[in-house]
Amino acid sequence: MSDKKVHRGYLASSLNCRCPRCREGKLFKHPLNISFKKNLEMHKNCPVCGQMTELEVGFYYGTSYVSYALTVALSVSTLVAWWVLIGLSTEDNRFFYWMGTNAVILVLLQPWLMRLSRSLWISWFVKYDPYWKENQPEDFSERLNAEQANNW
Repeated sequence: MSDKKVHRGYLASSLNCRCPRCREGKLFKHPLNISFKKNLEMHKNCPVCGQMTELEVGFYYGTSYVSYALTVALSVSTLVAWWVLIGLSTEDNRFFYWMGTNAVILVLLQPWLMRLSRSLWISWFVKYDPYWKENQPEDFSERLNAEQANNW
């Protein structure tokens, strides 16, 4: 790897599911795919800077709220786009066509939305460190209980 510094902003690193500390390492082991088990499989530590990705047992439970907010925002966006481009009427079924189209869009984007939710969630708890090569990552090991890991 070259010594050229990567300049990723917060939004770009979150959308690309990169480590929030170094903004270089990938959070997920496998590329985006339809298999839920493989889709959410994360590295224990960032492969670049060593930052832990599971800060405590059950850390990612909060991503359900993030995912909900993203799907609501996406649904409102598609509703507005549908209303502007096609229109809504009580006299025909255009609203129900939007509902069906929106449902298909949400199902197709669900694997990515789940990853994005995790990426955003961890970025709110682990701050970017531009000097990550000189600084050690914060140690969260006291919050982990090996007996309770994956006990959900």
